[in-house]
Amino acid sequence: MIELNYEQAKDFNRAWLNFELDLPLRPPADGQSNPFYVNRSGNPIAELKDALLAPFYNPPKFFFSGHRGCGKSTELLHLLGDPEIQKKYWAINFSIRHDADIIDLDFRDVLLAIGGRLYREYRQLGGELPEQLLKELHSWKGKVEQEIQTIADGRISGIEIAAGIDAFFANAGLKMKLEPATRVEMRQTFDKDVTGLIAVINAITSAIYRKEGRFPLVLIDDMDKPDLDKARAIFHDRREIMTQPHCAIVYTVSSALFYSKEFDAIRDQAIFLPNINLSTLSGEGVNHEGYAALRKFIELRMSPSLIAPEALDLAIYYSGGVFRELARVMRTAIGHARRRGAQRVEVEDVEWTASEIRNEYRRILDKEDMKLLRTIYKTKKLEFVGRLRPLLQLLAILEYRDGENWCDVHPVLRKLLDG
Repeated sequence: MIELNYEQAKDFNRAWLNFELDLPLRPPADGQSNPFYVNRSGNPIAELKDALLAPFYNPPKFFFSGHRGCGKSTELLHLLGDPEIQKKYWAINFSIRHDADIIDLDFRDVLLAIGGRLYREYRQLGGELPEQLLKELHSWKGKVEQEIQTIADGRISGIEIAAGIDAFFANAGLKMKLEPATRVEMRQTFDKDVTGLIAVINAITSAIYRKEGRFPLVLIDDMDKPDLDKARAIFHDRREIMTQPHCAIVYTVSSALFYSKEFDAIRDQAIFLPNINLSTLSGEGVNHEGYAALRKFIELRMSPSLIAPEALDLAIYYSGGVFRELARVMRTAIGHARRRGAQRVEVEDVEWTASEIRNEYRRILDKEDMKLLRTIYKTKKLEFVGRLRPLLQLLAILEYRDGENWCDVHPVLRKLLDG
């Protein structure tokens, strides 16, 4: 196994690794930024940081979103390592996919994950909780297991997993993720006493605050992965419940929710991370700041000697200003250049990559999609129509901010619009 060391690549093998699509940019322990981190101009994460550092009567809740691949996970990790945030908050970050089934996600699953993560991570870091709280948690655990047995009608329930609270939190989430029957039983149990589950979260939160002198802050990643119906059910239908825990929380939210009428439920606490502008709304000229940011993204990961300058600019153009798309273009182009036996990535490697991506879209876009794409390409207007949302999620259409928000067609698709 090759070590993840965040060093600039001097050869194609290392470069291939450095453009891993899901490379986690965790901050170092010394509080500095990750060596691969690129701070975009006008970064909305600064707005989120400022809001978290502002005084509050009740611990804040925020709903953080952006298009797939725009860097949400990296920004949350960067926020986690910020010295000012660490001074004010006892902060943790986790992906909901590790604690629940993101295809079948429910608000009760999320609440259990919050409570379980706060408890387990505090204990794993050596934190000691009051004996009275541990007794209360044991009592609550017993009631949960008893209720599940009642719901299970006497059969041996899979939730009878351990005597200790540590193991209960560790295994209950895993069983809810992997075992549908247990998931149903636990949800029915918490339906009868969701206030009890929230009280557990609040008791753990209060204990940590008294010990550490900092409010717990929970940054939950990958909650943008469930479909729109699931997002509505959690953040619109159950919004009041999701804001009840006394810890500060940043939920990632599906961008689809931002293009629905239900967005109004989270409007006041919503922060959106747009793609990086590579051009202007008028289409005249290029956005030099955007190109500079993405050029830095490449050069931090790979020596400039491994790519022709014109190939580098073309890769940025075909990325559409989306970090993950740029990593995808670079990785595929590197693979093509390596198979050619070349010493560096050339324009032909990037063009071959764009053609491959275009072929993927060609398989899934129908005539009506193409009609809408041609309209978007001409007008750049971000106007709600039923077909717009799925095309935004597919990244066939990309949203930008330049004073006002606008959109454009993914650059690799522009050749299709002439057909």
